[in-house]
Amino acid sequence: MLTLTRKPGQKIFIAGGIEIEVREIRGSQVRLGITAPLGLPVYREELYVQIADANYAAMTDVDLARLEAIDA
Repeated sequence: MLTLTRKPGQKIFIAGGIEIEVREIRGSQVRLGITAPLGLPVYREELYVQIADANYAAMTDVDLARLEAIDA
């Protein structure tokens, strides 16, 4: 993992047109501004985990009898 120190107003650029700017630091919270290409989703970790869990559940809750009926 790359660890960087930045001050408010300073930016980090990532390949693919992603830009992260430190907007504000208040106590133990850091406010970030993220600019990314349209169509590239940006998620908070807790939301990303919920989406990944829902996708996994959808993938494992497959009714094989129902799928076999589609082939018939």
